Amino acid sequence: MMKEPDLNSFFDSRNTIDGLTDEERVQKNNYLEPIKAFARATYTSIYVIDYLEQGFEFVSDNPLFLCGNTAEEVLEMGYAFYFKHVPSIDLELLLKINSVGFDFYEKIPLNERILYTISYDFHLKNQEGKLILINQKLTPVFLTNTGKIWKAICIISLSSERKAGNIKIHKNGENKVYNYNLDKDHWEESKKVSLSKREKEILQLSTRGFTINEIADEIFVSPDTVKFHRRKLFERLEVTSITEAIAYATNNKLI
Repeated sequence: MMKEPDLNSFFDSRNTIDGLTDEERVQKNNYLEPIKAFARATYTSIYVIDYLEQGFEFVSDNPLFLCGNTAEEVLEMGYAFYFKHVPSIDLELLLKINSVGFDFYEKIPLNERILYTISYDFHLKNQEGKLILINQKLTPVFLTNTGKIWKAICIISLSSERKAGNIKIHKNGENKVYNYNLDKDHWEESKKVSLSKREKEILQLSTRGFTINEIADEIFVSPDTVKFHRRKLFERLEVTSITEAIAYATNNKLI
């Protein structure tokens, strides 16, 4: 029988931080100010994890992640927030992600660990009790001298996927992604999806609210040509609408 998860389950013993040196502490001076500015300028939800304190250090006001709470209430709850707003099956998934993520992380050279980001999808129960599927990206902000994650930033947006999971790790500047196969219980390497110039143009104009006819006028092609490129784009990204395509492309830094 699987052990009932508790708050401590989210903090892997391999990343336990007993204390910090003066050199490590000086990293954090005023670092939250640009994060707060970014949070004010984006549609995504943002929060910062402090692994030394084992809680949240910052939570943005974006309502997507708050589930009817205020940012201050979520900040105070810390990881208890997940026990209140994540269904039990997805809590188990988050613990699995935590475990396999640190398995992967331990194999990365210390000087490269700051460059890696992990993303995954899970459900949140909003204030009405409705389940929404969100995508979360977690990337280190500060490491200790021994390579442990001290602080990490999490960026949350609506998922373009159909179900929870979709665990991916990528290294900044590399054209490949590591996908975790939950059925086979191992990591698989693949190349990132790449978009043509035309597909990027169509997506970028779509994010600005352009209709098919307006996009056709803007890039000097027929509406049927725009429709053709959109269909091929949907097939490649495995989505069914332009809204999902924009979400996927944004989540995976394709545009």
